[in-house]
Amino acid sequence: MSDLIQNVKTSFEQVLGYQATHIIQAPGRVNLIGEHTDYNDGFVLPCAINYQTVVAAAKRGDNMVRVVSVDYGNAVDEFDLTQEITFQQDKMWANYIRGVVKCLKGRGFEFTGADISVTGNVPQGAGLSSSAALEVVIGQTFKVLYNLELTQAEVALNGQQAENEFVGCNCGIMDQMISAEGQANHAMLLDCRSLETQAVSMPEDMAVVIINSNKKRGLVDSEYNTRREQCEEAARLFGVPALRDVTIEQFKAKESELDEMVAKRARHVITENDRTVEAAQALRTHDMKRMGELMAESHASMRDDFEITVKEIDTLVDMVKEVIGDQGGVRMTGGGFGGCIVALVPPTLVDEIKTTVEQKYQAATGLKESIYVCQAKDGAGLVEVI
Repeated sequence: MSDLIQNVKTSFEQVLGYQATHIIQAPGRVNLIGEHTDYNDGFVLPCAINYQTVVAAAKRGDNMVRVVSVDYGNAVDEFDLTQEITFQQDKMWANYIRGVVKCLKGRGFEFTGADISVTGNVPQGAGLSSSAALEVVIGQTFKVLYNLELTQAEVALNGQQAENEFVGCNCGIMDQMISAEGQANHAMLLDCRSLETQAVSMPEDMAVVIINSNKKRGLVDSEYNTRREQCEEAARLFGVPALRDVTIEQFKAKESELDEMVAKRARHVITENDRTVEAAQALRTHDMKRMGELMAESHASMRDDFEITVKEIDTLVDMVKEVIGDQGGVRMTGGGFGGCIVALVPPTLVDEIKTTVEQKYQAATGLKESIYVCQAKDGAGLVEVI
């Protein structure tokens, strides 16, 4: 993170002409298990990772907000807190920041402006939540600068609101919540209905290896919407608000009455919820053999019942599984149709996994992977006061 801190400090001084007073960070995340359960009111088990978005900031007293984006060539956006905060068609990155500030104001918080420089190394487009990290770091920045009475959950909810209402992207709460509330060496079991969270300890030094298939994700929006509709239809047939409320026994009793496709989708969600709760327990007791089995079952369910994996992803999972054996787990993570896999592995196996994938994946698929070796890290917070 030291390079990121140096970059935001330098850009702040070069563009804004003086020294920032605070450095704040918010991390990206990866979901270890619990896929397509969030909009079914279910459980997810993400952890924050050591790829983050970093801000250098200082208060202003004139109701102006100036933002410098290091990653967009020190592009500047500025807006007046006394005027309507509007959407910028030509500066998409700025809308996440404008949205967060607008939502904070809408919640009744008072502040008199800020100068902000922002950078990050959360890979964009890899499904590791670079947008949530940006929303959370901006909320955290105003919380820190002005001592706002906001819980970390409220920082997360404010970020989600900004993405839903201002940016116009219909996301769940998981990404912002883990970025705001993550703990080092822990995953977080999140109940997407009650928003209750439990920190789940992970074995010391366990590596979180994320491999991007670099398969371009086609159809993802339309297929996502279709899956959502199928899940809602299944919940209606069971007469419950969401599939979270259906047990596997209830599902089996009614399975024959369901449309075959709807039954497959429902079976994934219902079993995935159970797996996610059990996975939290396996992690807590450091039972990596069981964790690996649950991750394998999750992947098979996404492949066969939810039908959201592609051959490149299945190939990667098989390659990594061969190296890990029963010392950890691997599965696809994220929305599907490309994207990334996640593996939980002892540090001693990381090099072998990298070598295996580098030697075999491109030969098998024609695509070159990107590998990120991570640890579970703390969520958003103040890094230093300058």
